[in-house]
Amino acid sequence: MSTLGIYIQVPFCASKCSFCNFSSRVESNTIYSDYAGAVEREIAAWPGIAPAPGIPADLLLLPVDTVYMGGGTPTLLGAERLLGIMHALREGMRWGAEVEFTIETTPGSADIDLLHALLEMGVNRLSIGAQTFDDGELRAVGRLHSASDSVELVRQARQAGFENISLDLIAGLPYQTNASFRRGLEQTAKLRPEHVSLYLLEADEKSRLGREVVRGGDRYHAGAVPGDDFMADAYEFGREFLGSEGYAQYEISNFALAGFESRHNIKYWQLAPYLGLGAGAHSFDGTRRWSNQVDVQAYMAQLDAGFSPVDSCQVLSGEEQVEEFFFLGLRQACGVDLNVARERWGAGCLERWEDKLAQLSREGLLIREGERAWLPPKAYLLSNEIFQEFVATPA
Repeated sequence: MSTLGIYIQVPFCASKCSFCNFSSRVESNTIYSDYAGAVEREIAAWPGIAPAPGIPADLLLLPVDTVYMGGGTPTLLGAERLLGIMHALREGMRWGAEVEFTIETTPGSADIDLLHALLEMGVNRLSIGAQTFDDGELRAVGRLHSASDSVELVRQARQAGFENISLDLIAGLPYQTNASFRRGLEQTAKLRPEHVSLYLLEADEKSRLGREVVRGGDRYHAGAVPGDDFMADAYEFGREFLGSEGYAQYEISNFALAGFESRHNIKYWQLAPYLGLGAGAHSFDGTRRWSNQVDVQAYMAQLDAGFSPVDSCQVLSGEEQVEEFFFLGLRQACGVDLNVARERWGAGCLERWEDKLAQLSREGLLIREGERAWLPPKAYLLSNEIFQEFVATPA
């Protein structure tokens, strides 16, 4: 039986990091109550005003088994507002027996009282944006916390009773060295979170630092961003180090102790349905992708007027769904089961991809055994290029 994931977007941060390419913003806390109330109204509106034309209202008949509150820094809303959203979820959704409930936070945005409150309201997984354990690197990208703040947050989370903690780390930050990156991994191992996400710094036009790197400038410490060779070496070292510490790599950027893989994120890679709530949140029902207004004021105004906050909706063709099956599914260490594709889209859905699969296999960029295909670890750093092969539909 299919289940439903819920994603709630809280697009507020205490400061905007120079590397951030998400639609988050720094706002006065006077907007927090209005925003939380708008999210509650959006939840209550399903399946009335919220669905746009073509979006199935019966999506909420599926039992919810994962909730993920991200952003932004959701814990900035505080216990009372978060509890209001939680009540709305329980009232408006069909709740499963065992729900993985994740909330993102940053060191300094959650004290021991809030951590206790989160556990009481059903949050059972904490995702902490540590990014690095070097204070100089943190200052360079505009983080407000220190390395010791990250350590203290993990300590307090354990004290409060959290048994499922994830830490985010980034390779390629300004001024990062092999030694500082290694120290960060060693500190992570000492803290023993159940889950670690290891990302490479993205240099693109969507962030201030990324734009400066792309344009060859020096603002935001862009000149101190290490090169591609450093990031490749750091990633490979991180993979080996985390593996030696008992963390299995189950996705290109994600590592977990046995049984602590992110159930919510797995939904994304396996094309399972999820409903996004909040400004800029995205949703997927298996054949359609839709998203809400990104602008917070526009999002709230739509709901205040009794209209849907949905801003765009795309119906995926069968071929587009198969493309996503490959370029999302191949992110997983286990790869994809080709029989699943045939059962879902028909016996002939893979015919046009057989030559591409064979070519990638000959080049050593993909392994195929029977009806399962996956990327070898040596190809992970080339994964974006490999995935592009499945986006550009062959003639």
